Amino acid sequence: MTQKPVMHSAHWGAFHAERSGDQLLIEPFGGDPDPSPLLQNFRHALNHPARVARPMIRRGWLENGPGPDRRRGADEYVAVSWEEASHRVALELKRVGEAYGPAGIFGGSYGWSSAGRFHHAQSQVHRFLNTTLGGYVRSVNSYSSGAASVLLPHIVGDMNEVARRGVSWEEIAGHSEVVLAFGGLALKNAQVASGGLSEHTERGFMQRAAQRGTRFISVSPLKSDLPEEAQGEWLALRPGTDAAFILGLLAVLITEGLTDEAFLARYCVGWPQMVAYIRGEEDGVVRDAPWAAAICGVSSDLIRQFARQLHGKRVLVTVAHALQRAEHGEQPVWLGLVLAAALGQPGLPGGGYTYALGALGHYGKHHNLVSFPSLPQGKNGIDRFIPVARIADMLLNPGTRFDYNGRQLTYPHIRLAYWAGGNPFHHHQDLARLRQAFCQLDTFIVHESVWTASARHADIVLPATMTLEREDIGGAPTDRHLIAMQPVAQPYAEARDDYTIFRDLARQLGREEAFSEGRDARGWLQHLYHQLQEKLAAHQVQTPDFNQFWQQGILALPQVKDGGRMINAFRADPDAAPLPTAGGKIEIFSATIASFGYDNCPGHPVWREPQQKPSADYPFWLIANQPATRLHSQLDFGDFSQSGKRGGREVCSLNSEDAAARAIADGDIIELYNDRGHVLASARLTDTVMPGVVQLPTGAWYDPVDATAARPLCRHGNPNVLTLDIGTSSLAQGCSGQITVVQVRKFAGEVTPVQAFIPPL
Repeated sequence: MTQKPVMHSAHWGAFHAERSGDQLLIEPFGGDPDPSPLLQNFRHALNHPARVARPMIRRGWLENGPGPDRRRGADEYVAVSWEEASHRVALELKRVGEAYGPAGIFGGSYGWSSAGRFHHAQSQVHRFLNTTLGGYVRSVNSYSSGAASVLLPHIVGDMNEVARRGVSWEEIAGHSEVVLAFGGLALKNAQVASGGLSEHTERGFMQRAAQRGTRFISVSPLKSDLPEEAQGEWLALRPGTDAAFILGLLAVLITEGLTDEAFLARYCVGWPQMVAYIRGEEDGVVRDAPWAAAICGVSSDLIRQFARQLHGKRVLVTVAHALQRAEHGEQPVWLGLVLAAALGQPGLPGGGYTYALGALGHYGKHHNLVSFPSLPQGKNGIDRFIPVARIADMLLNPGTRFDYNGRQLTYPHIRLAYWAGGNPFHHHQDLARLRQAFCQLDTFIVHESVWTASARHADIVLPATMTLEREDIGGAPTDRHLIAMQPVAQPYAEARDDYTIFRDLARQLGREEAFSEGRDARGWLQHLYHQLQEKLAAHQVQTPDFNQFWQQGILALPQVKDGGRMINAFRADPDAAPLPTAGGKIEIFSATIASFGYDNCPGHPVWREPQQKPSADYPFWLIANQPATRLHSQLDFGDFSQSGKRGGREVCSLNSEDAAARAIADGDIIELYNDRGHVLASARLTDTVMPGVVQLPTGAWYDPVDATAARPLCRHGNPNVLTLDIGTSSLAQGCSGQITVVQVRKFAGEVTPVQAFIPPL
């Protein structure tokens, strides 16, 4: 392996890497104006003790064979040869396939393991199961946007159109007068993007807009959700009450005649129903400013003044992923659109409504002229699926019926789960319940490069290479650079890439040609690159051949400026360019959703009380948001991730007054707990978290003192021990893990060292 610097890419940036002894020297791509510090998580990753070195089989499965087993997560592992491991996997796939068909197999992958478009783990898993076994039970949507991705097509159009093409940062810097950001615009989120991100520009655009006079307002329990460069304002509401706040704003606009009635009449359907709901004509409850103030914890005068200041301005309403990752998460997403419409803003440069701006580095950018081709996944022979966040429900309740987007579906009985490129013990809620769910399987197979909690609960663990040990091509629809991801190192120990693993299994199952089409990994890269060349050639754009591209390491792609394309055309002429909704307009009232008959998500947006609220036993809101020092739980052992911990534990931020009332000092080990479990963390005292709220980011590897406990204690600080595993509503069944309620106290027990990164050998 060459020791000179090579080009590579991650979800958080492009870079050059060079081996120097036991560490990597990382140099960010020179064209990135604001490189992400997450790149430093690679420095000591290649040979970290947490790496999976050999194929491993759980002792209980090896000795007793397939079947439900409560020892998962608390058993020993036995090292075996690749020959034995792949043979046992092939036999088990054949057994389950013949006995239960594709409906007995769940293809579990979340797709974030590599920025490379060929070694995209989700595509590899799905292609393998489709071409070798005829299909699998799939998941739909994501933990990040499960509620919005179902709701938005009903009320305004495809989520990708709204999120990726709704408005550009250039428009904001040049036209927006007010950016009203529900959930903020945290740069820690915008520093990552699936497929890679060669230029981080959000900070610069916010600074430009602020210097021009744009007023940024972050509505969030956390001051850190808006960077200093925005020179913005912080409005702290009680967590989960944004929907009530927006209803209060709408009431003021209606009462004081500040709504754009011409826009509402021409471009929207359902405004009269919305007005009737706010005035209490449906149920006698008047949802005015005092009503909203009592729910949100702010004054009614503030709500009135806030609404008046929006009138007559170029206003952009943004709604973050965070708001819809909660009970009734559809409602603030819907009401954000209603507020923008009531102000007459959709379709105006720098105004209107956008979903998830700042939640990923993709959003607010220009699109490439053509997109990089994806790996074909074949045809799934069955149409059985679950919303992705309902995995535990499915495994615990096979045969049970559930609602989803107007349909009533049935949970299949899954016997085998095959996982590559994802860690459900990071994404999912109520981890004791999730462990119980995985114990119901006959077999759980995982490809992993490191000993995550998911690997520790698997029956068969196949060692997978890291992105640094593969060659691939990195690219994203809104990133103007295509990256030749050249390998930095040889595979660790006996690790293999997912494609090699699946190709060997396909051979044993007699389906190698169907899976590989006769190509090795380099052959697929050349094939996909050639397809890109053909797409660009159709636009008279010439590109270098593959070998030249691979040698130079980077290729600049042409882009188009198409921000707000769908909604702009609609505003220009709604008859000629109707929205892809049932009525062709913005649906403030959706007859389609109303026809589903869901009380928890009726035909227009509403306020619904959550079942989780602070009480005498659990008086604090817990915000379990995305971390700033890693992507999800990836490379939690990395240098930058570790720099954000104290004594190896995750840091929990709480208001200084709340801490003083409990005799908690900065740096103390504190215990957060509720009915589902306990978590230890290091206390950080601050005034940037509103009183009554504690913030503990997700992504610390799950490290239970006793994995089999009904209410486990995680000594490392994983908040999903505490979060509630319920769907957002019957419409979307999205993840509701952003907020929960807890008690907090100084920990009085024995503090044992974190063991999350020590292999279970």
